[in-house]
Amino acid sequence: MAGQDERFSSADLGVGEALHDHWQSMLSTTHLPWTTRLTSTETPFEASIRRWWIDDLALVDCECGPSSGTRQRRQIAGTDGEFFVVLMNRGGRESVTQDDVTIDLEPGDAVAWDSSKPARFTVWEQLSKRSLIIPRSAIEEIGGTPWARGGVKLEASSPSAQLLTTYLDSLSSTLPLLTQSSLTAARNATLELLIGALRPGDAGVTSASGPAMRESMNRYIERHLLDQHLSPGVIAQAHGVSVRTVNRVFNATGQTVSDLIRVRRLARARVDLAETTQSIASIANKWGFSDASHLSRTFKSHYGTSPRDFRADRAKTTPVA
Repeated sequence: MAGQDERFSSADLGVGEALHDHWQSMLSTTHLPWTTRLTSTETPFEASIRRWWIDDLALVDCECGPSSGTRQRRQIAGTDGEFFVVLMNRGGRESVTQDDVTIDLEPGDAVAWDSSKPARFTVWEQLSKRSLIIPRSAIEEIGGTPWARGGVKLEASSPSAQLLTTYLDSLSSTLPLLTQSSLTAARNATLELLIGALRPGDAGVTSASGPAMRESMNRYIERHLLDQHLSPGVIAQAHGVSVRTVNRVFNATGQTVSDLIRVRRLARARVDLAETTQSIASIANKWGFSDASHLSRTFKSHYGTSPRDFRADRAKTTPVA
């Protein structure tokens, strides 16, 4: 999938049901499964979609006419995995509804939605939009689950949202040229910028168990992932607080210390599988898994594929530098 550029178009595919069916298929193939409806009979419906892969993240540009769509129980059940999606309006008007909240998007606005919950959209006029589709496993890697929830609007005036949008604009023009290591770095930068745009500001936080302390602990964990003795006690000592405080900081976001350490080590193992020729057993030992089987079971549970299959897939899709 590395850096691939895929294009889809509704051109020259007739009218009526054939066009409707093709639009629904295009949207469901490039985004996630939807049931759609064309809502205007005044002008011919046209749509084009371009998709890039930032490793396991999908970046999808779409232009389309007035239409609507829903994701209900059947479409959710037909989705392979759970995803967090950020939709950015680049021109036109669209409304997105999730959790009984309807958000009207003007150019420059963005909305986040959750693939595991019902949702619907309405495109009111010719629209240009960009979607960033992120597996839930990737969000968990950076401890972003507390902020990755549906029905959140990112205002066009927000500096962090502007930074994310500008970065994706630049990235889309260079993705096909990136090596696997550069693509991995771009993926991780995209995730960090996304969480920065979603995370509420820290103004007024004074408690030692607030977001600033959590960020400090996250950075400490990242620097010491190779330490096999990394634990809440070690983290507490490094920060001059009690183990109870460490656990309270993490539990406030629905994640334990061991959860974060596990997913961060899995993320590092994932990089090694993609970028090195180390054996799976060596990678398992390096990142604190008891053996190759332990890594394989944990990796497949988190990413939905085995380390062996993941490595084989990356070998087939990595561009030649």
